[in-house]
Amino acid sequence: MLIAAMLPGIGMVTAAGLLGAAVLSAAGAAIGAAAGSSLDNSLSQGLPEDEIFVYEDALRKGRSVVIAMANGVSAESIRKTLTAQGAESVDAARHQWWIGLRSAEREHYSTTGRNFEEDEKFYRLGFEDALHARSRCKEFDQISAEMESRLEDIQKQNPGTDVSEAYARGYQRGRDYYQRFCEQSKAA
Repeated sequence: MLIAAMLPGIGMVTAAGLLGAAVLSAAGAAIGAAAGSSLDNSLSQGLPEDEIFVYEDALRKGRSVVIAMANGVSAESIRKTLTAQGAESVDAARHQWWIGLRSAEREHYSTTGRNFEEDEKFYRLGFEDALHARSRCKEFDQISAEMESRLEDIQKQNPGTDVSEAYARGYQRGRDYYQRFCEQSKAA
């Protein structure tokens, strides 16, 4: 089982095992070399691909990312220990990441004449899917078969709701968001 947590501020970070040391060393190097650059593929193996952008965002903000493998130890006890030390869950970090973007995305989306509050869920799904490791830097039509399948699943879960336009607009906006970080990393 993989456990990840975001630690606010600066403090001592202890990671057990070689994987923890390697990831923390790489995270420090990534911050020093180019804050916000994507994690090396070899270090992201085993990490949920749909969460990598959350880890990258934390690193860009100067936060620490702790990833622990629960081998023979209760995952819940590790979570409790990390939480007691002030760690934030990946879900909480993802929520805070979106809160930081939400106002600008609402303003941008309102120029389309659509209702952001009604479409936000699907817009955000598209935005986050563009940040997924499999989708990065690809136009919507380059992965259209995969996206069509994803849209079908979302549509089945939300019958009677038009999800495609909000999802596609969110995807494009997420792609643009990621592209800005790519350009900033190249310039650094």
